[in-house]
Amino acid sequence: MSRPRILIVGAGFAGYRTARTLARMSRGKADITLLNPTDYFLYLPLLPQVAAGILEPRRVTVSLSGTLPEVRLVLGEADGIDLDGRTVHYTDPEGDEGTLEYDRLVIAAGSVNKLLPIPGVAEHAHGFRGLPEALYLRDHVTRQVELAAASDDPESCAARCTFVVVGAGYTGTEVAAHGKLFTDAQVRGHPLRQGMRPRWLLLDVAPRVLPELDERLSRTADDVLRERGVDVRMGTSVKEATHDGVLLTDGEFVPTRTVVWCVGVRPDPLAESLGLPMERGRLLVDPYLQVPGRPEVFACGDAAAVPDLSRPGQYTPMTAQHAWRHGKVCARNVAASLGVGERRPYRHSDMGFVVDLGGVKAAANPLGVALSGPAAGLVTRGYHLAAMPGNRVRVAADWLLDAVLPRQAVQLGLVRSWSVPLDTASPELARVPGGPRDEERREGRGQRSKGQGRQQKKKREPGEHEKEPQQRHQRQKKAKPGPGAATKADTDTPGDEPAKNEPGGEPAKGRPGPEPAKNQPGPEPAKNQPGGEPAKNQPGPESAKNQPGGEPAKNQPGPAPARNRSESAEEHPAPGPVKRTDTPAQAEGDS
Repeated sequence: MSRPRILIVGAGFAGYRTARTLARMSRGKADITLLNPTDYFLYLPLLPQVAAGILEPRRVTVSLSGTLPEVRLVLGEADGIDLDGRTVHYTDPEGDEGTLEYDRLVIAAGSVNKLLPIPGVAEHAHGFRGLPEALYLRDHVTRQVELAAASDDPESCAARCTFVVVGAGYTGTEVAAHGKLFTDAQVRGHPLRQGMRPRWLLLDVAPRVLPELDERLSRTADDVLRERGVDVRMGTSVKEATHDGVLLTDGEFVPTRTVVWCVGVRPDPLAESLGLPMERGRLLVDPYLQVPGRPEVFACGDAAAVPDLSRPGQYTPMTAQHAWRHGKVCARNVAASLGVGERRPYRHSDMGFVVDLGGVKAAANPLGVALSGPAAGLVTRGYHLAAMPGNRVRVAADWLLDAVLPRQAVQLGLVRSWSVPLDTASPELARVPGGPRDEERREGRGQRSKGQGRQQKKKREPGEHEKEPQQRHQRQKKAKPGPGAATKADTDTPGDEPAKNEPGGEPAKGRPGPEPAKNQPGPEPAKNQPGGEPAKNQPGPESAKNQPGGEPAKNQPGPAPARNRSESAEEHPAPGPVKRTDTPAQAEGDS
């Protein structure tokens, strides 16, 4: 008799824990396959420390094959599920397609950046869901400080040293706190014009920082941010983003080159493509994490709406803490469905939260005990070391070195602005010229999940790609956003997580070329071209609380920066064949 085939889609907190628990329980009596775009699990809560230069990228990535030796790893992204045929169609990192069969399916696809219909945000902001975005933000912030230090124009210097973080949830708060320390350390080595200092703004429509957490944690984080010099503005968000800055909902225009989008997450589009009952974009499951009417299908993590038995009528929030525990219960119930052990419902109450604010500062309430200052910092770092499934010694070593040595603020040039668009179905992967396109995968998901076959790629007429950017730019100039276009969206409850730069840049210094109009986004890259397709704003269902733990993201290095070019020239290199390489990519849920 053949062994049962168990297929797990996604290796975030929920998927990784499911695979690890099943491997221990099955003892070789089942074939366990893990489908994931990267070969690592990403510990998302420490991603802000990667962006701030405290941790090296590999410290927050845990090898899947190294820690799950009894699990077969298949690199690829699921883009279609045939529930009746019990098969999953996927595309691997090199664009080749394949199909996997299963007897039990676990959907743990995680979440992606939450988008709001605010003009210019998709073009000029960047998220913070994956390792590519963290690496991009670190390079971008370093570049802005270095360019500002060399600038003779006070207005340009001020704009480059102004950094806007949208969303004061878990991720946004940590990004702003660590970012301020990072830039302050940089300007000690690259002094700015007299009287100028890096400026960080933290925006949120909520009445307080960390609105989803305990009020004492919120007050502690707010005090630390303000003491550090972060401009915290509650009840305020972005009304429009442009190449030159952002227009706020209170009417103020803030000149900046950096917008970090951390307003929350939405479930991966894969769950919605199945045509099954949904709850705000998440797949409805019973307390045993099974899909009603499909006993062979389980779902957990951010992709699943799991009933919260401790709060009748509600669902567990999209946090890493819940995703990690979903995975353990899901594994036990999958095993029970195959005759091993007994199934059990998911039941868990929050055990507290930790927020790392950089240096020795943190806010924490383990088991409901509110802590602040160095004591909270010690508890926070101890929690992360205990929660990580690997790399503990390396992480601790980096923390020790950061305490005694200055940080290395250099640009690696691995990730470009066009490589990490805000609107993407795969924040864990950096886009590369010639790689599979997000839009094609999204279009293919709906067709394949309904058994209609593979999506055919559209052919372009010669020269069509040359006309498209100009045509799109003309349409943008004609279609001006009406007043208050983003007013309703601004009231959406923000969550956490993101990073930024703009697809349209200013012309290179010393080269002829028209200056882009103020408050107008630059032309978007043509679809199916190396620059990537333009992002589309879509409101997401609900913001996440981003807790310790998280979903993996995947990074792929892009072309190296050219010397003696402006930022625009660096951010938009000429298309050319590039070798695709997969690299690693936290935690709001799993991916």
